[in-house]
Amino acid sequence: LPLTPGHEIAGTIAAVGANSKARVGDKVVVYPWIGCGDCHLCKLGEDNLCPRPRNLGVHVDGGYSTHVLVPDSKYLFSIGDLPMNLAATYACSGITAYGALKKIQSKAEGHNLLIIGAGGLGLAALTIVRAMMDTVIIVADTNAVKREAALSAGATHVLDPNEKDVRKKLYKFSNGGIHAAVDFVGSGNSTAFGFSVLAAKGHMVIVGLFGGAANLSVPLFPLKSLSVQGSYVGTLGEFEELMQLAADEKIVPLPIEKRALGRAQSALEDLVKGKVVGRVVLAP
Repeated sequence: LPLTPGHEIAGTIAAVGANSKARVGDKVVVYPWIGCGDCHLCKLGEDNLCPRPRNLGVHVDGGYSTHVLVPDSKYLFSIGDLPMNLAATYACSGITAYGALKKIQSKAEGHNLLIIGAGGLGLAALTIVRAMMDTVIIVADTNAVKREAALSAGATHVLDPNEKDVRKKLYKFSNGGIHAAVDFVGSGNSTAFGFSVLAAKGHMVIVGLFGGAANLSVPLFPLKSLSVQGSYVGTLGEFEELMQLAADEKIVPLPIEKRALGRAQSALEDLVKGKVVGRVVLAP
């Protein structure tokens, strides 16, 4: 501190540097996961994993403001006819969901996909997955309101992971277990649940950062040839792919509530209390 947070940013270009390819007046969304530009990961196009990050709103000042500085026009993407409030969400929840889904796409295609958590990230995944693959989508969440939101967003089945005999029911209607799972919660309980329902050769990606530790059966890794992988947001190239899907109108918009910038604190408090369905967007 002091630091201005906010990493899901869309707006109108107000000014440009001497060598910028951007144009004043353009409406854009910002890719905020900016690396140092010099390390081997940045040179591979994986700025999001840079050990010396300059992420907007996390390491340098971000979007809870009237203006934000972006170091290079390559991090700006035209939003075209997309509503600005919607475009902003693609910079984190959208690209995070897309980056994770790409990792399990080959396993989920033609089979089934378990999404754990129907918060902002889980619902973002639901809006994107239909544009990427043909799969049966199962959503697990402990909150009944969010399970209903998941059904409205296109889930095939929803379930409460705390329900009695839920694993047996899941195995039954998935015909032997889950081929691909994405844990958007990232707690010990959510990860253990996802792992426990994987089918042979199943693949789980952990995205959420809730915290804790999971007790996983080590012998099941070789016996069922299971894969567990982490995923942190997504690359600049993946963001370009995602914005193309959005421009082609292949992504169903997720629920968005607009609030004034001055209500940032109350919006964050509502998130902590689980009162937000979809995303809240702050507008100066």
